[in-house]
Amino acid sequence: MDKAHNKYNRVVLKLSGEAMAGDAKVGIDPVTVKAIAEEIKRAYETGVEIGIVVGGGNFWRGRSSGDMDRATSDYMGMLGTVMNALALQDMLESLGVDTRVQTAIEMKEVAEPYIRRRAIRHLEKKRVVIFSAGIGNPYFSTDTTAALRAAEIGAEVILLAKKGVDGIYDSDPNINPDAKKFDTLTYQEILTRRLTIMDSTATSLCMDNNIPVIVFGIDIENSIYDAVSGKTIGTSVN
Repeated sequence: MDKAHNKYNRVVLKLSGEAMAGDAKVGIDPVTVKAIAEEIKRAYETGVEIGIVVGGGNFWRGRSSGDMDRATSDYMGMLGTVMNALALQDMLESLGVDTRVQTAIEMKEVAEPYIRRRAIRHLEKKRVVIFSAGIGNPYFSTDTTAALRAAEIGAEVILLAKKGVDGIYDSDPNINPDAKKFDTLTYQEILTRRLTIMDSTATSLCMDNNIPVIVFGIDIENSIYDAVSGKTIGTSVN
């Protein structure tokens, strides 16, 4: 499929850290990362410009920090996202996909600092840009990072790839077999129903900037390709 048949020209793909761990649930599983990279490559080959925001929950989650200072815990999580970004970059480049990693916390020996105009230029040159280290500040999730980066680079949609769930439900489908899946939702409905698929800051940022979100399962074959081509999958939020 060529670019003329894509629904979108530029997207932000949000990957959770858990997606990088596979069934192990912690750390990085190379087989899983390769499968994700192959899915990204297939979408990339259609001509769509792709920015990626990675989480770090496979290494560290703030809720696991106990009595640790919240800011310290969040910074640790940001470092986890950098490890995931480097692993994904390595796998994508082994598949022939030109890639750049940008970090919100400067660590010039391993990646570029995040610079908005440079990120846009990379995208225009058909490089996949992986955004890591969140927004560089504690108290903000990587979902919020995805919303912010999408607004900054002019992405037309956020593709929110989830592990273990194929959309937004009214309760956890892994616990409640009678959970109802939503095909479409508004941002306000997510906030009113207190659905936890994204935090309220990320949801509000998407709402204020009119950025649609598609929530789908990363484990479903061709899901990223289907999303960029406009096929109806998962749950659409706008």
